[in-house]
Amino acid sequence: MINLRTIALALSAAIALFAGSAGAEGPPAQEPGVVVEVAKAAVARVAPRRWVPGGVVSRNDARLATSGAGRLEYVAEVGTRVREGERVAKLEDEAVRLRVDDAKAEVARIESQRAMSERQLQRLEKVGSTISQTALDEVRSQLAVLTAQLQQAQVRQRVAQHDLDQTEVRAPFAGIVTERLAQRGEYVATGAAIAHLVDTVHLEARVQAPLTLVGLVRQNMELPIRIADEQIKASVRTVVPVGEERSRQFELRLTLANNALSVGTPVEVGLPEREATDSLVVPRDAIAVRQDGNYVMRVRADNTAEKVTVTSVATDGDLVTIRGPVAAGDLVVVRGVERLQHGQRVTVLSRAADVRGAGGRMNSR
Repeated sequence: MINLRTIALALSAAIALFAGSAGAEGPPAQEPGVVVEVAKAAVARVAPRRWVPGGVVSRNDARLATSGAGRLEYVAEVGTRVREGERVAKLEDEAVRLRVDDAKAEVARIESQRAMSERQLQRLEKVGSTISQTALDEVRSQLAVLTAQLQQAQVRQRVAQHDLDQTEVRAPFAGIVTERLAQRGEYVATGAAIAHLVDTVHLEARVQAPLTLVGLVRQNMELPIRIADEQIKASVRTVVPVGEERSRQFELRLTLANNALSVGTPVEVGLPEREATDSLVVPRDAIAVRQDGNYVMRVRADNTAEKVTVTSVATDGDLVTIRGPVAAGDLVVVRGVERLQHGQRVTVLSRAADVRGAGGRMNSR
């Protein structure tokens, strides 16, 4: 019977022999480094930002009013989506329709009289010398009077038709009814607001900014906008360089391409506090913020990490302007900074895109 103790000793000896032979083949493998992502520090044109609160507004926002007076027969429900030209509200129109019919009848009567006068004139002109000039002039004068009366009647008909058209309030743009300002059955006067219509497609950001920054913002300039946890770019549509006397602020409008936003959504816009200058920048994720100071982890030539203390000066989007013993072209860790120690070996998994500043120019000199 085989002794189990003997088998165990034999296995231990075999394992030791295998380990010894493996060690004789070469030096022990180095410990793998911490996997990180790096980016290159660079000199870029950046400007410090001041984040100013604002909100999403619609470019088309109107309180629709009636051009006539009367009792409301119909008002669109709140939440109704309408296309441009569709009916939003309607007034009673019986009296106006009667005026239109009366004007049409008047036009028809005068047209008949004028046609008869024209035929009479044609007959007299054929007779020629047998009819007096006075009689001929009278018929011509009567035809001219009837022509003028016909023009007046046609104008009255168009006015009546216009009044009939105004009994319907139609959407000047596509949008959604957000509020009823008058209810069905109510009598409204001329110019009374009936419904609130808002365009939810063509949106923009509206910002009230300090007047001291007005000279640094220009039309078509791209600025960063923060919406909740998301940051996007938006183009300046217009700048209103007129400050309010009390607030000392000017208005700024930026075009938004994201139609999924809702009117009233709060936003923050990053406005430049001064003209862009050349500065040493690194991505925001490269900065480790601690109570005793900020630092970056620089990757040395031997693939080890070096802790470098820096001072964060200003931010421009995802870039941070820094001061410290970091040079343009140095590789700094942007993923994995928190778990790195000074002198620890690293393995570069990937490299982030080169940073670019507000002016779009980057120099890694």
